[in-house]
Amino acid sequence: MHPAAVRSPATVPAQPAPWQNSLWLVLITALALFTLLLQGYHPLAEDGGLYVAGVQYTLDPALFPHYTLFVTEHLHFSVFAPTLAFLVHLTHLSLAWVLLLTNLLSLWLTFIAAHKILRRTISNETAQLAALCLLATFWTLPIAGTSLLLMDPYVTGRSLSTPLSLLAVAFALDPWPSLNRATLRVPHLRDGFIVAKVGSPLPCALCLILAALFHPLMAAYAFGFILILRLTRLRQRHLAYALLTLSALALAAVLHALAPHESPAIIAAEMSRYYWFLSQWQWFELLGLAGPLAVLAMLLRHFRKQSTTLNNTAANLCRANIAIGCIAILIVLFFAHESSPTHLVARMQPLRVFLLIYAIMTLLLGATLTQLALEARQRQRSNTAHLALATLPVLILLALAATMFTVQRNTFPASNHLELPWLTPRNPWSRAFLWARDNTPNDALFALDAKYVNEDGEDAQTFRATALRSALPDFSKDGGEAAITPALAEQWQQGATAQINLSTESDNLRDARLLPLGVTWMVLHSTASTAHPCPYNNGTIKVCRLAP
Repeated sequence: MHPAAVRSPATVPAQPAPWQNSLWLVLITALALFTLLLQGYHPLAEDGGLYVAGVQYTLDPALFPHYTLFVTEHLHFSVFAPTLAFLVHLTHLSLAWVLLLTNLLSLWLTFIAAHKILRRTISNETAQLAALCLLATFWTLPIAGTSLLLMDPYVTGRSLSTPLSLLAVAFALDPWPSLNRATLRVPHLRDGFIVAKVGSPLPCALCLILAALFHPLMAAYAFGFILILRLTRLRQRHLAYALLTLSALALAAVLHALAPHESPAIIAAEMSRYYWFLSQWQWFELLGLAGPLAVLAMLLRHFRKQSTTLNNTAANLCRANIAIGCIAILIVLFFAHESSPTHLVARMQPLRVFLLIYAIMTLLLGATLTQLALEARQRQRSNTAHLALATLPVLILLALAATMFTVQRNTFPASNHLELPWLTPRNPWSRAFLWARDNTPNDALFALDAKYVNEDGEDAQTFRATALRSALPDFSKDGGEAAITPALAEQWQQGATAQINLSTESDNLRDARLLPLGVTWMVLHSTASTAHPCPYNNGTIKVCRLAP
């Protein structure tokens, strides 16, 4: 028998006692609540508003009678909206409460998944806790220039696909025994759960399937990551990497060659997504791609110094991250160009795989730095040095947490840090949207400035999800929908063009643009000049009715 086939007890990480599992559950629950307080909660902002509008439509199909496809198109690809609608019916809670509880669940589940990864790669429990704290601190960290955050301060399909993907990664780190009757017959304990002795392929596959139900694209990249992670175990892994890279480039080339012709409206929608194209990134955004790979390379060198089972697993995890990151960058460099006649590969956004890379890098970096500090502390004889090395990780985490809290407050300066169901919004735009919800007909069609979500003080609060009223497509958020779904591009371009500089134009020009589209109401700056009646004005925003 080959020596590698014999697994000595020393190579298998010891299973924690039940009380330790319970303690970790308490710590993770507390950490989830702390993360919510630190990072904030804005359920109707940014992409959160797009997803929530889909849930609202699922609950009441009479909503959004105009330009309905901008609300419903993404419903075909995810079970997010029907799942949350089902929970509303099941619990008899309001949608606002279901969103908050779902957000807390996503926080808790992400930390559970992260802890499972750490148990398979890091032996020191203090280092594991520090890594989870660093993840909580970096929760809303931007992922290079991809227009993604590590985790959002609102609920989307990614809120559930990300922890499920991380769980799949954790199970992919385990040895996968061959399937036979002996392995299927006896169950055993892992991470506090009874699992079949078949190992982890089945729970890994199940997590990927569930992730795909909520966000197919992110789950596809998680599958690619896990494929590379499993190939990393091979002795000929470099050959496997080369073959996989060539296969990925060949697939991208085929998709690029077979992509259909794109109309000017489709191209305009795609060009509105600057983050699809590396040539439009700022230098610091490019650094956001190279930096994590460099950090992972240093971590790989560190883990290779000791040939323990956990270090080998951590090293393989680093290798897989570096490999898939390089493959994604190569695909974008070759096939995602503004000047290209088609942009199907760019639409697939391969660099989104960096979300997993950032999450895993954060965990391994936080744990490794803490381990190094603890080892250095043991070598010191001075009490002062002992105290300094003990408090240094805590001070760094507190400084980072304060920085991220400040960033979040500056990102949403006009909104409550926690937009909880029982609180009245203080954002003047949100208050105007709520007035529109309560005082305009259900079939009203609104116009707002094409880039209203980018206005100072608007805080990216979405109109449809707040007002429960139809609106012309805007440049920013609906532009993303049109870029992903080309069938929407013509309507998007028409609607966004009609709303350019809405508050600065004259009534004659506004009427000429909006009335042919059936617009009955508009949202303007309070300083905008108009002869139309404006029954609501809060000093920042006013809501005006167009003359019939």
